[in-house]
Formats: sequence, structure tokens, C-alpha cells
Amino acid sequence: MPFLSRISLPPMRDGSYLQQIPCLSNGLRLELKTNVTFFVGENGSGKSTLLEGIAEQCGFSLRGGNRNHNKNTGHRFEGYESALAGHVGLGWTPKRITEGFFMRAESFFNFASYIDELAVDDGRILQAYGGRSLHEQSHGESFLSLFNNQFEAGIYILDEPEAALSPARILAFMSVIHQLDKSGRAQFLIATHSPMLICYPGATIYQFDEAGVRETSYEDTEHYSLTKSFLDNPAVYLRHLMEG
Repeated sequence: MPFLSRISLPPMRDGSYLQQIPCLSNGLRLELKTNVTFFVGENGSGKSTLLEGIAEQCGFSLRGGNRNHNKNTGHRFEGYESALAGHVGLGWTPKRITEGFFMRAESFFNFASYIDELAVDDGRILQAYGGRSLHEQSHGESFLSLFNNQFEAGIYILDEPEAALSPARILAFMSVIHQLDKSGRAQFLIATHSPMLICYPGATIYQFDEAGVRETSYEDTEHYSLTKSFLDNPAVYLRHLMEG
């Protein structure tokens, strides 16, 4: 059973921008049945906003990190908090988990800088990231270094981790997920646009769109159908784009 088994949200009537997001405005209730759950949908559909709210409820830093990096107030994290966190309800089985990590691709640079600042006083911190500054590694290498050295047990909330990964490294990342999934020690919530990543066997996929949030299959996602159609006949698409 997943640690986090339910995510609920009441209808948004607070007058904020949240009311303008169809997937969130009418409330939702998601049952998490597997250790790996993907949120898919267009930019602005609410999937990343929901991940932020869950991460803050778990006590993770919204700039990226675990509870030990929880600096949402003060220093470079001042004033950065989720507008949704106060509304999100989480159901745990059997009890609340406090171990894990939140990572967003666009703020990884700031997280790496934060780790370097901590390492000035205690160089041993870098051992948790492969023994080198994350800034001294390529983007994809630093991501995998984080995954391989920090992911052990807990709940891992990841926002578009594929942004820094080549196709080969996406496969390597899927291997990390598999090892932890089968161990029963970890759970993953991942917002992604990657058609490779969402084909992970046995994963639950939730589609975010104008109609709300619904469970779907890999083959029924636009990520799969559009990518497959394009790769089967790229000339047709390119001709349409170039001539249209």
C-alpha cells in the first residue's frame, strides 16, 4: 500500500487564481493505489500547483529538498509558500510519513547553490550527492546524483524531473524508481510531460484538463498518441507545420 493513499481538495471559493484552474476549482478526491503516480496535462492545468500543496503539507522545502532543507521562510526561500497547501487534505496509510524529497526542475540551480553554501561549513554534506558539488556536474548528471544518493525511503514529489534528462538518463531514472518501488520503502508523485516516463509498468496516471482530473491509461494519453503518431510519420507533421 502507498504511504499517501488519498488527496482531497474542497471546491475553491477563496477568490484567488485557484478558482480559474478547472482541475482545482471544483475540488477533487484522488485515491492513490500504487507506489508510482503520474500527473499529466498541459502547462497551467494545475498539476504542479497541486504537487506544491502536497509538498508543503509534507513539510518539504518548496525550493527543493527534504524536511532538513525546509527554509520556506528566511534566506533565499523567504515568502515562498503554496497558495493551495492550506486547502489540501492528505490521507496516510497507516501513518503520516515525514521522510522524502520535493524537487522541481526550474529551481534545481538554487537548491544546488544552497547545498554548496551548507558545504562551506561542513564538506561532508556533499557525500550525500556523489561527493562533488552539484554545480560541478552536468545538469543530467547532478539530477541522477541526487536520485541515486538521496532517494532511500519516503515519499518523493517530483515536478517535471525529465527536464534535465536525456532519453538514456530517463531510463536510468526509471531503474531508480523500480528499485525503490519494489522495495516497498518509497512512493513517487510525479508531474511530467515525458511519454517515456509514464509508461512505467503498473503506475497510476491522472489526467488534468478542462474537464477536471480523471484516471487514464498510458495509451489514452496525448503524450503517447501524439508522440507515436509523430514518430511513425514525422514527414506528415513537418510538412503540415512548414507549409501551414
